[in-house]
Amino acid sequence: MIDQLLLFIASFIANTMSAFAGGGAGLVQFPVLILFGLPFTTALATHKIATVALGVGASYRHFQERKFTDIPLMVTLAICGTLGSIAGTFVIVQIPDHIAQPTLGIITILLGLYSIIKKDIGQTFDPKNRDLKGLILGGLGLFAIGIFKGSFSSGTGLFVTIWLIHWFGLDYKRSIAYTFMMVGILWNGIAALSLGLIGATIQWSWLPVLLVGSLIGGYTGAHFANLKGNRWIKIAFTSVTLLSGIALLV
Repeated sequence: MIDQLLLFIASFIANTMSAFAGGGAGLVQFPVLILFGLPFTTALATHKIATVALGVGASYRHFQERKFTDIPLMVTLAICGTLGSIAGTFVIVQIPDHIAQPTLGIITILLGLYSIIKKDIGQTFDPKNRDLKGLILGGLGLFAIGIFKGSFSSGTGLFVTIWLIHWFGLDYKRSIAYTFMMVGILWNGIAALSLGLIGATIQWSWLPVLLVGSLIGGYTGAHFANLKGNRWIKIAFTSVTLLSGIALLV
């Protein structure tokens, strides 16, 4: 019972933070599963299934704000990200952990520094690259991020958030909404299913409490994201990316 309580607390904190900042649930939740004794691939598969509930909770709150109106963008996210997630699942089994984790850590830190340097990024909604060429090039970027999503445990939702801002001109609020609708539910679900198909073990006895923590945390974080402005969300996003990168290096 104590273990279940600790798992719930860790899951709630991780997913509240993630839903507010635009990603990074694995910064807390995934290491906790490792510390509780799960092997890497078991922890990864269990974490990805649990974070589907994060996507559901956050998306429901954003749906109440009527933010999902860009159908071409949603289709691009769905197709390119799903294909990338499937490809990434088969990539991870080929990459040693001692190479994969530090590499992602360095890239994540660079992402946080980019957010600091670009002071006005994500503060206004300025749609762009919505023609066929823009959607194709943006989709290739999402496919590459999808490979990371299928391969690694933490932080790749942050990459989607900043890519939607940089390439498609969304502000932080809209970007986070689309990230959790498509990445949190669809990409994570596909990645978890793919890990199961290649033989990754799932800790089923821990999933109920993790799912509840993720669902409630996702809704709570999305609620605060809607209450606060883009400036506060950017501060949270930058902090989570830097911390996530450092944690991956450590």
